[in-house]
Amino acid sequence: MNEHFYAVIMAGGGGTRLWPLSRQNRPKQMLRLVSNRSLFQMATDRLEGLFPADHIYVVTVADQATELQKQSPNIPAENYILEPMPRGTASVVGLAAVVLQKRDPQAVMAVLTADHFIENVAGFQQILISADQLAQRGYLVTLGIQPSFPSTGYGYIQRGEPLDESSQQDGFRVVKFKEKPNEELASEMLRRGDHLWNSGMFIWRVDRIQEEFRRQMPELARILDQIAASWSTAWQTETLKKLWPQIKPQTIDYGIMEHAEHVAVLPGAGLGWSDVGSWDSLFDVLPGDENGNIRIGAMHLGVDTEHTLVCSEDPNRMVVTIGVKNLIIVDAVDALLVCPRDDAQKVRELVKLLDQNGYQLYL
Repeated sequence: MNEHFYAVIMAGGGGTRLWPLSRQNRPKQMLRLVSNRSLFQMATDRLEGLFPADHIYVVTVADQATELQKQSPNIPAENYILEPMPRGTASVVGLAAVVLQKRDPQAVMAVLTADHFIENVAGFQQILISADQLAQRGYLVTLGIQPSFPSTGYGYIQRGEPLDESSQQDGFRVVKFKEKPNEELASEMLRRGDHLWNSGMFIWRVDRIQEEFRRQMPELARILDQIAASWSTAWQTETLKKLWPQIKPQTIDYGIMEHAEHVAVLPGAGLGWSDVGSWDSLFDVLPGDENGNIRIGAMHLGVDTEHTLVCSEDPNRMVVTIGVKNLIIVDAVDALLVCPRDDAQKVRELVKLLDQNGYQLYL
């Protein structure tokens, strides 16, 4: 095992499409939706045996760090990197890279997420081992997911020629990163068979990704260099607080990966992966009853009810449905969501509407 291999978990997101359970003070990575462990705890659990606890870093915002530390106390407190405010995944990756390089100039970092579900943990760890081997050779490695249907909710990666250097996992050169497609284009890419879903997980040497920051995002690289110079000094907090708001929000996909050099993708087949991005996505993760209904923390009695999700924060609250199909029902302490499964992605729009109408209490 590479002693210079580190995991960086991005854990600062909000998960607005899982409202009303996901809130600003309790984002989706803290929720226990698919087991008695939160998504964040499951993200750390699947790293056991591959990364020592002190090789796991978490990047999040200050108001979430305390609860995350309670959920996974094995990760050292000093391994929590706190961003003053969200500025996109490019800044998150860049900050983690400069922090890791100060600790270990030979570091390889696996950029992972706090809110995905992966059923096949052994397969996932094997892919990370293979990705580490490619990263040590200078590749920027991304993990792709073999599509199971023509999704319009994910970005795609077009794979090209295979890499001969990969010893344990078939890797491919990346031809192009593609934005979320319409249904027609998604169906075409699925038929072609050379496109993978973009999982948002990456593996690279810290020196290599910093080369790309200097080449493609020089302004961000300049700010990160100043932050790095102050890290572990008396003026670390003050410098971060002063410089961080100057960063222009950008994702690592748009800011770096679309035009990066020496990029490889490892296909993740059979991982049982889901980003748990919406209530509808839980139908891909959780088993339903004989009528395809899913119950989470609720007492549910259904008559002529099919393919419906019922979730409640109150295990003693009875939810009864009659003659409904393909419905999402989420009963929070102070809010109730009812919507068709086909409209589950629109919950994000609803959250924006709540904010615009002054209902911040429910955010």
